Amino acid sequence: MAMVIADNNKGYSVKDVGIIDPEGAANQSGLRDTNARLVLSLVRRQGAMPGAKIARRSGLSAQTVSNITRALVEDGLLVRDQAVKGKVGKPSVPVRLNPQGVHAFGLSIGRRSAELVLVDFLGTKLASTSTAYPYPTIEGVMSFLKKGLEDILKTHPNAKARLAGIGVAIPSKLWNWLEVVNAPKAAMTKWRDLDLKSEVTRTTGMETYLENDATSGCVAEHLLGRGAEFADFAYIFLGYFIGGGLVLNGRVIPGRTGNAASLGTMPVSDGKGGTTELLNVASFHVLESQLHQDGIDPTLLRRNPTDWSFCDAQVKSWIEATSRHLATATAAITSVVEVEAILIEGAMPAQVRQDLVRATQKAFRDIDLTLIERPQIEEAEVGRNARSLGAALLPIHSRYFLA
Repeated sequence: MAMVIADNNKGYSVKDVGIIDPEGAANQSGLRDTNARLVLSLVRRQGAMPGAKIARRSGLSAQTVSNITRALVEDGLLVRDQAVKGKVGKPSVPVRLNPQGVHAFGLSIGRRSAELVLVDFLGTKLASTSTAYPYPTIEGVMSFLKKGLEDILKTHPNAKARLAGIGVAIPSKLWNWLEVVNAPKAAMTKWRDLDLKSEVTRTTGMETYLENDATSGCVAEHLLGRGAEFADFAYIFLGYFIGGGLVLNGRVIPGRTGNAASLGTMPVSDGKGGTTELLNVASFHVLESQLHQDGIDPTLLRRNPTDWSFCDAQVKSWIEATSRHLATATAAITSVVEVEAILIEGAMPAQVRQDLVRATQKAFRDIDLTLIERPQIEEAEVGRNARSLGAALLPIHSRYFLA
């Protein structure tokens, strides 16, 4: 697709389009014209708009915008809406992203389960499949991935011709904490020596993009959830362990090694006069341990992802303890970076998330924070699929939008 690069980007603010390619989107395959990426980014962020408005917002000339939008429509990335008649002059024709213009897969690899999703150009989930296991093995995850791709593409065959790639969300150092996950050392240390990006590319034939799982969840919340509401927020995701992400000035901050705001290793009180890591006291493995002690099968949490009423008493006790630690973590975050909100998400039923957020709000009010403006503590919006959805967004935004 030939594009015209005639203007500079004077008048364009990165905050207008906000996102994410720590390695530099211009070095990835896909659209290489910065101006075309700019147009797509503005339309993604602001919605359908006519060329004149795009020109004003971008600082590009009307002719440049006309050339770019025409080429993007021809390539199937934009579609034209019906003309809007004004009082004077020619009717304006808004353009918007074509949902069918690009598709991508997202794979989330966790310590107890994996999920594969297919999304369209807007990030809408079109299909998903998941699997649970006692612990992840390379062979098992790759077998699940291969079959999942085959099954999803059977029901969505048109997506195959417009695939941008596959994103993979995986916890940092998956092979650690063996005694907590009760996994054999030999199977888990294989992950340490694996070139996961190459393995996924070999298995799928697609370009692969890797990201920390909690950061992927943060990407999804930023782009699909409450990112339009909060320009600065910290994101907390509770899974088997706990992780997080950070958005400042409308941009996801992955950090030098991809572990910015990972949160899991944050020191908190152990309740015995010492300290421990946050992941040891505010994660689902704590709840699973309690269920095991009480003679309840912990796998029921994953087999009943939307209803945990079977262990209501244990969940209430877990929320009470976890909320205190999340309040402490919120105070620590707020002492270092000024954010508008702390958004809490997790692989839990919506009612459990709501109760946890309310309990955290209450616990946070009891903490004295002199001279520090308190952030809002709110529910995130995307839901339990945030990590896999965020992973699926990585190839799309790396290839077609501006960082």
